[in-house]
Amino acid sequence: MRGMLLSLVILGFAISAIAQDITLPAPKKTGGKPLMEALNQRQTHRQFLNKELDLQTLSNLLWAVNGFNREDKRVVPTSQNKQEIDLYVVLERGIYFYDGKANTLVEKLKGDHRKSVGRQDFVHTAPVNFIIVGDLNKNSRDAAIIDAGFLVQNAYLFCASEGNLGTVVRAYFDKEEVKKLMNFTDKHEVIITQTIGYIK
Repeated sequence: MRGMLLSLVILGFAISAIAQDITLPAPKKTGGKPLMEALNQRQTHRQFLNKELDLQTLSNLLWAVNGFNREDKRVVPTSQNKQEIDLYVVLERGIYFYDGKANTLVEKLKGDHRKSVGRQDFVHTAPVNFIIVGDLNKNSRDAAIIDAGFLVQNAYLFCASEGNLGTVVRAYFDKEEVKKLMNFTDKHEVIITQTIGYIK
């Protein structure tokens, strides 16, 4: 009887751990503004509504930024297709790794850590912050820095296409604090952060 109870407790913890991941709806890969119109409307925003992105919009955004548009190729290019860029998504409820293959947000940390990923006040209340990380086990630091730029620009273009979303890329954050928070090794280069939300 005691063994059965212990098994049930362990199973409960396992189910609880699995349930923390967020399975996203399939991204919608059609629609939006024509490219030239989105380019013309691309701009930086630093004021955001304190309103969560719905899961469909979040899924579309993440796919546009670092998803897969072919079996083994991402929407953004990377040097020699080494795909060394990891995308972490900071939400009010926790920090997640974006698994583009599974279209899932994998929980890494629970709780609201937005104050740890940027010094500007708007970062602390915006619904979405990205931590863009280069895996130096896969490629060089120089390649990772260049390739991170593609993710950032895709986020800008997605927001411009949506019309009601804004974004700003940010270097004003404490890299060491983020590295410690995420328990990154020296082979994981925190390159840049980016904030996304509905425009005020």
